[in-house]
Amino acid sequence: MLRDASEPRAAGEGALIEPPSVTGIVHLRSAARAAATADRLAELVHARGLTLFARIEFSRDAEAAGLALRPMIQLVFGNPRAGTPLMVANPVAGLALPLHALAWEDAEGHSWLSYESPEFLVSRFSLPDTLTANIAGVRALCEAAVA
Repeated sequence: MLRDASEPRAAGEGALIEPPSVTGIVHLRSAARAAATADRLAELVHARGLTLFARIEFSRDAEAAGLALRPMIQLVFGNPRAGTPLMVANPVAGLALPLHALAWEDAEGHSWLSYESPEFLVSRFSLPDTLTANIAGVRALCEAAVA
């Protein structure tokens, strides 16, 4: 059935379009809406004893400024015991820490959860490979949030 392009679509009803390719960024497809995906990740962060430092509702902030933005929520989380050694090794790593994940919806209504690969973060800041283990848990958290 042909559909008028201006007609609204249900979440995830449109064609699946791959998210933008950005070096070091992992994109996970979520069956839930962006807000529900962010909620699930926040629950997992708390359940694992990590600190949720911030929840930034970009789309809400854009709306308050009179702008339109598809649903987009960033969570900033971590554990000082895990992140501090990375910043001791290279203080500039503090630009990427605490860890963040971005729950967002594309133009077709598909939801994604994106995060920086721990290996890429370690490489980007020329950190010792042994420190990858300190932040590797972000992968399991994000995978569980979209499962």
